[in-house]
Parts: sequence; structure tokens; C-alpha cells
Amino acid sequence: MPGSIRLHVDAPLSPGAAIAASAQQAHYLGTVMRRGAGDTVNLFNGRDGEFVARIEAVRRDRATLRVERQLRAPAPEPDLWLVFALLKRDATDLVVQKATELGVARLLPVTTERSNTHRVNQERLASIATEAAEQSERLTVPHVQPPQPLAAVLADWPPDRRLLVAAERIDAPGISAGRGPLALLVGPEGGFTPVELDVMRARPFVTAVTLGPRILRAETACIAGLALLQAVVCR
Repeated sequence: MPGSIRLHVDAPLSPGAAIAASAQQAHYLGTVMRRGAGDTVNLFNGRDGEFVARIEAVRRDRATLRVERQLRAPAPEPDLWLVFALLKRDATDLVVQKATELGVARLLPVTTERSNTHRVNQERLASIATEAAEQSERLTVPHVQPPQPLAAVLADWPPDRRLLVAAERIDAPGISAGRGPLALLVGPEGGFTPVELDVMRARPFVTAVTLGPRILRAETACIAGLALLQAVVCR
């Protein structure tokens, strides 16, 4: 049902199941969207696909939904990760939202030598990812990891996942898919330091790539890089 209200829930979904909406979801359904008993919503949980459910009761802070039938079965999604240097709040929010819409499976915020912030509201970022998944008709919500130093992420990196580093002002090839799982790394405003680039070049799983001839803002680079990567992965 394109255009229907979609909600992400944690509970298992199957015909006949009763789902208790969160207080925030109940407020959204009853107060914001003015839905009531008998109206339908779509539910997904990242595991069971998407189901249509009917509202049985809704109050200011609670709602009960009854699952009726499956609309979409679970389906594989691209296994793309985004590693990005933390930015100011609005820019970080934008990266999480757009990366979710572009199908990223995992978001890994990192701190670098030129990062201008080191703190985030983890609950806020998870909420942004959930809302973006609901809006974009994804069947899953990407996992948003707590921020870590770039060095720590590189030290624990799975060696079978190729890490494409968006590097400025260097001679590098464009994005290509290749084999195996992939991730994109975008640095902070001002780019990576020479020391950071040298450390990354020494890692066998790292490949430097270019996003084009222009110098992009960090949040723009995340969006452009993911769009290019998705184009080659999802052919």
C-alpha cells in the first residue's frame, strides 16, 4: 500500500498477532495523523517482511494493533556500510537520514584528527534512522554504532570487507564494485591528515577512490559516494 503509514516495531509479526505500539507511535497515530480504531497501518521489524495491521484501540500514549496479512516477504538488501567522520549535529543527522534512504546496512561514525565534534546523541541518531526507514519503505533499519576513533575501527575491521576511502586531491580510480562486502569511508571537513592517509594505505583492505573532480562538503560526499556505490552494487 504505497503512501500508507509505516511503523517499525520490535515484536514478531504474523497474522493475528497483537502489537502494542510505543507511546510515541500512539501519539503519532492518534494525535498527529488522526487515525482511530479500524484504520490500517503497515508494520515491519527487519526480520519478517511487511504486514498490514488494523488499529483496535488508540489513546494518547498507547495503541493496540492487530496484524492481518503479509504485504511483502523478507528480501535481501545491499550489504553496504558507511564509515563517516562526525560532523556538526545537523550535518550528522542529514548523513544518517540520507544513508538510510540509500540502503546502508550499518553506520559507523568515527572521530579523526580534524573532527570538530566528538559527541552524539545515540538515541537521536537511531530515531532518525528508524524514521528514514519508515519513510523510504525499507524493510530494515540500519544499525548505528556508537562513535569510535578511526584507529580503533581500522584495528577491528573485518579483513574480507573492502573499505573504499573517499580521498581528496589524490590520483585515484572511481568507485567500482569488485567482489565481496563493501564499505565507504568519508572524512571530516578539511579531509584526512597525511598521517591518517598513510596508516590507511598500509591496510590491505583499503582502496582509495575519487568521487569526482570537485571538493565536496563531507555530508555531500557521503550522499554522492553512496549513490555511486549503490549504482554499481545494485546492477
